Amino acid sequence: MPSTAPVPLSSSRPALPRDPSRDAPARRRRRPRDVALVVSALVVLVATLVVAAWAGLTFGGTASTGLGTGRDAAADTVGSASGAGPALDPGATGEAGGLVPDGTTAFDVDLPALAGLDPRLLDALQRAATDASSDGVDVVVNSGWRSAAHQEQLLRDAVAQYGSAREAARWVATPATSAHVGGDAVDIGSWDATAWFSGHGAAYDLCQIYENETWHYELRDGAARDGCPPMYRDPTEDPRMRA
Repeated sequence: MPSTAPVPLSSSRPALPRDPSRDAPARRRRRPRDVALVVSALVVLVATLVVAAWAGLTFGGTASTGLGTGRDAAADTVGSASGAGPALDPGATGEAGGLVPDGTTAFDVDLPALAGLDPRLLDALQRAATDASSDGVDVVVNSGWRSAAHQEQLLRDAVAQYGSAREAARWVATPATSAHVGGDAVDIGSWDATAWFSGHGAAYDLCQIYENETWHYELRDGAARDGCPPMYRDPTEDPRMRA
């Protein structure tokens, strides 16, 4: 006989589908706040980029100013490192043109004669002078950078002293060929100092260039490793003097 008992109903009812419209007010409430956060982040990002760009232009402009490019810009760096470096005037004479007072050292960079040197030459000179002092040798600088006008005066004086331009050329170069005018040579004073440089200068890439000028030193890359190149008898043998 078929059962007529009623089928028991489950005590758990199936979940009704969630009405998406119930979430809409919540999403609408969050939307203005999210937009505000995004806008704030964009404003901060743009402001940061603007400040960074302004700072880059400012420092870039500062770095590009100075005496010029190449060796001149590097020389200006030396002046900046020691404060406000003196201006280098090619037409100047006296101290402004490279004349140095008695007792000038490698560290008197307030003088144009030192401030106008190639920075690498000045650095090598100062390191050598420091080590020479440790050996009891005082290094005096008799000449460094020279203006073209000062070099021309030295040449006229040499012609008067030696009696001819040809003989003067063994000791003094023209403004167009002088390494001093380019800031690439330094003259060392005192026999003790020149003797010290003769034995130790190469370790700093500093080399005597002319046999007749024991005081004249220039920078030669690689001298610390390979030694200084052979010296010319005097400047008239130097091909640079015929440029």
